[in-house]
Amino acid sequence: MTAIKHALQRDIFTPNDERLLSIVNVCKAGKKKKNCFLCATVTTERPVQVKVVKVKKSDKGDFYKRQIAWALRDLAVVDAKDAIKENPEFDLHFEKIYKWVASSTAEKNAFISCIWKLNQRYLRKKIDFVHVSSQLLEELPKVTEEQQFLQVGGKESVPSGENQSVTGGDEEAVDEYQELNAREEQDIEIMMEGCEYAISNAEAFAERLSRELQVLDGANIQSIMASEKQVNILMKLLDEALKEVDQIELKLSSYEEMLQSVKEQMDQISESNHLIHLSNTNNVKLLSEIEFLVNHMDLAKGHIKALQEGDLASSRGIEACTNAADALLQCMNVALRPGHDMLLAVKQQQQRFSDLREHFARRLASHLNNVFVQQFTQALLQLYNRSYFLSVPGHDQSSTLAQHSVELTLPNHHPFHRDLLRYAKLMEWLKSTDYGKYEGLTKNYMDYLSRLYEREIKDFFEVAKIKMTGTTKESKKFATLPRKESAVKQETESLHGSSGKLTGSTSSLNKLSVQSSGNRRSQSSSLLDMGNMSASDLDVADRTKFDKIFEQVLSELEPLCLAEQDFISKFFKLQQHQSMPGTMTEAEDLDGGMSSRQHNAGTPLPVSSEKDMIRQMMIKIFRCIEPELNNLIALGDKIDSFNSLYMLVKMSHHVWTAQNVDPASFLSTTLGNVLVTVKRNFDKCISNQIRQMEEVKISKKSKVGILPFVAEFEEFAGLAESIFKNAERRGDLDKAYTKLIRGVFVNVEKVANESQKTPRDVVMMENFHHIFATLSRLKISCLEAEKKEAKQKYTDHLQSYVIYSLGQPLEKLNHFFEGVEARVAQGIREEEVSYQLAFNKQELRKVIKEYPGKEVKKGLDNLYKKVDKHLCEEENLLQVVWHSMQDEFIRQYKHFEGLIARCYPGSGVTMEFTIQDILDYCSSIAQSH
Repeated sequence: MTAIKHALQRDIFTPNDERLLSIVNVCKAGKKKKNCFLCATVTTERPVQVKVVKVKKSDKGDFYKRQIAWALRDLAVVDAKDAIKENPEFDLHFEKIYKWVASSTAEKNAFISCIWKLNQRYLRKKIDFVHVSSQLLEELPKVTEEQQFLQVGGKESVPSGENQSVTGGDEEAVDEYQELNAREEQDIEIMMEGCEYAISNAEAFAERLSRELQVLDGANIQSIMASEKQVNILMKLLDEALKEVDQIELKLSSYEEMLQSVKEQMDQISESNHLIHLSNTNNVKLLSEIEFLVNHMDLAKGHIKALQEGDLASSRGIEACTNAADALLQCMNVALRPGHDMLLAVKQQQQRFSDLREHFARRLASHLNNVFVQQFTQALLQLYNRSYFLSVPGHDQSSTLAQHSVELTLPNHHPFHRDLLRYAKLMEWLKSTDYGKYEGLTKNYMDYLSRLYEREIKDFFEVAKIKMTGTTKESKKFATLPRKESAVKQETESLHGSSGKLTGSTSSLNKLSVQSSGNRRSQSSSLLDMGNMSASDLDVADRTKFDKIFEQVLSELEPLCLAEQDFISKFFKLQQHQSMPGTMTEAEDLDGGMSSRQHNAGTPLPVSSEKDMIRQMMIKIFRCIEPELNNLIALGDKIDSFNSLYMLVKMSHHVWTAQNVDPASFLSTTLGNVLVTVKRNFDKCISNQIRQMEEVKISKKSKVGILPFVAEFEEFAGLAESIFKNAERRGDLDKAYTKLIRGVFVNVEKVANESQKTPRDVVMMENFHHIFATLSRLKISCLEAEKKEAKQKYTDHLQSYVIYSLGQPLEKLNHFFEGVEARVAQGIREEEVSYQLAFNKQELRKVIKEYPGKEVKKGLDNLYKKVDKHLCEEENLLQVVWHSMQDEFIRQYKHFEGLIARCYPGSGVTMEFTIQDILDYCSSIAQSH
């Protein structure tokens, strides 16, 4: 086994940098015995890898080959089968179970013991050893097994004995082992190459080495003995050197005593220099601190004068005050170093700065409040001039309306904004230094502007209503307006109250009453009769006029709101902060106002973002826009319900534009709320039209003709298509179309069923023909299915009416041939029908003689008159129906001729009139009427 072990080590494992630690000769259990070897190996390189390798002889039997290898960490269980009795069988549980039978129990036990020791030394995961004797599972020795092998020239030497294998060994002998270095290995190889029997006769080689070692030892001793004289000379030289060293030490001692006094003097000088340096350092630091305080906490006299007496009305004074305020803020916000706040001068300077800040903040707030009042008063004078012009008793209303027809505009506040924006930096300074006064100015500005805009916007909407209706109330409606001088004075005095809030009452502008024009159509079935008005008297010019006025109103409001919002963000410096303290809550009244929380003065309230604060300020200032817009929308809807179409398109466009700019802005939100009202009015208009369809009543004494709601659906669709061309809310119109057309279909059929004067088929045919013509002309894509349905209904009821009205113009002849067809149906051959007594040729000739051409023409003329009474002139379907009756009559004629040819062949019996006669009769009848 030892020879096999050495052969495996040399041929298989040494080339792979592995060491063979244990080997067992095994064969598989229960099969034909084919011996192989299981080897436990470790790698020579770090990290060490432990493997179990299966090795078998080649088929030729002259060398070994490596068949398979398992990593020891993949081994889960080692089963020895029996821990008491000797048994050569054992199992190894890898990814599957391998059953082996060893050549001897001793080899099995040695292999399992080696596996256990390798597991204990190298693996964290412990292998389960089942049915293994406890004597085999002993502690791993301190010296590793791979140290039991000597590596010489990259080849493994043979172990000294079995007792030094991996299963055991002399630990002390292993501890004495020292591995040869490369130089020693090379020398030994050269020596062994010089001796031919170094390998074949190890004992002779060892004796030779021993002899050579003895020779070398003798030579070393002789060399030492020959150098004794030189050693004695060296010792004498060392003694003399020691004497010289002693003399040098004596001189150094004397020098040290001489320098001792110098050292003391130098120490005193060094201490004095240290104190001087420390004093200089302190002086420099003190100068630096003083310069810091002087440079950062000294405010120039010019800045102090500007803060105390600076002119806040001129541009130069505003610039000087702005620079002074910034300098004061820098001095107050300077980051003091530790200990500065304990200095009396610093405290006094800080108090001085605080007094300057308070004084300038009061002066700035008072001046800005006066500017607000002045601007408000100026704007109020202009507003009262305009209102007073309307309120003069006896003034020519036509001239008033002529003026306002040109002046449907809102006042421009750009000059006011331009003047106030000069104070934007000062407002930012006030906001950061005294938020209480900044908050008070914000409230005052909102109060002033809200009252001013309320007056301007109400007057603006009053003019818009006048332009829409062309009428005003009598001049006494303005009797409650105060004289402009006293009113302005009253408003101005209210602005200077202690609370800083406006308390004056706004002038009330009464709503306009719309007088209905004369000669209105009052049919209950009208789709356009809304609010005691009828759209039959409102021509295209009136609707276009309303559309232009409504568009002008929105076009004036939009830049006004955007300009004010831009000014607020710039003047109050809201766009520079992501989170701003606010003065109001998010609770909003229904009229657009806001309620403010109760809080201490100067204490900011949190607002989610600066956009929220801007929106809240805009809601407070423009709280009257949404109610006024709703009133204007209600007026437009009252004038003509179709105005809701114009308003829906215009309002949708402006909402879309505002949302593209800022979806959360005041303008976008307000217009969106108003759009909801417009959409409700539009839906209400559609619902009322459908309801009026259901309530339509038809006279029992006159023919129906084209129903009113059918004609008015045509008018509605034509108007809607012109209004909603390329509009954003096309989907709303398509939904309305679907509802209306279904209502029209249902109610046309309902009226047709209830009609007594006009046949049902005529009502259905004429109205669905009109609907089909309307949908074909307008080409409404969402109503393609309804257009096809209308055409089908028209065609079906035309055919039904023709068949019903034409009936059987040759009644006796028709009865005769019905009997003929009945006989044929009973099984009688067609050529044998003439042999029947009741249906012979003589009976056929008698029946034919009763219908000469003159009688036929007379019957057709009566039929034409009957059809003419049923049909209405509006739809002009008489010729279409008459042509269909002509075709139906010719079809019956051809049917009779065919029966005569088949049942009475060769009889020579023919009708007394021909198809050409029928065509001539129908043509002459149509021309005569």
